[in-house]
Amino acid sequence: MSGDKRAIARAISAVEDEQVDAAPLLKTLFPHTGRALVIGITGAPGAGKSTLVDKLAALYRAENQRVGIVAVDPSSPFTGGAILGDRIRMQSMATDPGIYIRSMASRGHLGGVARATVDAVSILDAAGYDKIIIETVGVGQDEVDVVKASEVTIVVLVPGMGDGVQTMKAGIMEIGDVFVINKADREGVFRTERELELLLSITEREDGWSPPIVKTIATENQGLDKLAQAIASYRDFTAAAGKEQDGRRTTIAEHRIMEMLRERLVRLALDKGVSEGELQSMAESVAHRERDPYSVVDEIIARLGMQRDA
Repeated sequence: MSGDKRAIARAISAVEDEQVDAAPLLKTLFPHTGRALVIGITGAPGAGKSTLVDKLAALYRAENQRVGIVAVDPSSPFTGGAILGDRIRMQSMATDPGIYIRSMASRGHLGGVARATVDAVSILDAAGYDKIIIETVGVGQDEVDVVKASEVTIVVLVPGMGDGVQTMKAGIMEIGDVFVINKADREGVFRTERELELLLSITEREDGWSPPIVKTIATENQGLDKLAQAIASYRDFTAAAGKEQDGRRTTIAEHRIMEMLRERLVRLALDKGVSEGELQSMAESVAHRERDPYSVVDEIIARLGMQRDA
């Protein structure tokens, strides 16, 4: 809570590695959370998300705000570790005492957000960071999970996507609080903006917010101030909404409870209901069509003393 970077690193590692002291630590820290603004940045690969995060963090640092960054990388299929190394691309900020950067492996989580991301955000929040930015892998529509971990969701697009914007509307389009067209010096920026405006005009949000479209050239620091203003405007909007905004916070909390419950029950099933050898044998029998997976799951649940309703 004093902001010691080594303590923060050890705490996040404890959460990632599922150490026995992680849960008591998180329980102790939870009352000290809820002060930071959590910003989720998502979008297609190659949209310049890392550069945008870099420049946005620099802007906040110029205002003397402390910034935490959680960059969710794809996992190595061999080690389970992060392989993109966003910290390498953000070396200009690595030595800033007011910035903490952590790469986390998605470990196969299709939503682009690592299992421990929300807990890492809580640790940074308790450590006194003013802004916490989550940068996701960039795996398409499955990234809607980012909205469940952030208070403001930014969707980054680039010109020249063509029908790409259309294919995104069923997923990412609905979760964006702010839309950014990065690399706005490219050809096709106005067409992309028109497509976005059209899609947003037919997508009515329950909270009444009209997501702004901000054009940026992150590599040249253009449009970053407007992006920061758009983020601040949305936070002011939600603050003014008061109790009406509680629904989103409740949804985020509900998702967190469900994820933790799902994970805990799976671990219980693997610890108490079936051994690793049995699971392998069951999987082989399903693969050979000797058994069906439904009966296998029913058997494991029955071993835990939980009878499935008919």
